[in-house]
Amino acid sequence: MNGINIALQVLLGIISLLLTLLILLHKGRGGGLSDMFGGGVTTTMQTSGVAERNLNRITIILGVVWVAIIITLGLFQRFNLV
Repeated sequence: MNGINIALQVLLGIISLLLTLLILLHKGRGGGLSDMFGGGVTTTMQTSGVAERNLNRITIILGVVWVAIIITLGLFQRFNLV
């Protein structure tokens, strides 16, 4: 089980970095923390609706996988399978 544990930890690190990148790529919707730092400024370049939806889907899927890996690693730790 040690190999699975190491593989899950490496995968968790990679997914964490990808999630951070994908979240930063999202367009600010305004009215929140992004307005404080100049994210509320409107630009003439609008992103494609399809691209935004795909970015949302990928972010949600990676988020669910991230949570599943954390739960799995927690169960390994709880039941001494590490």
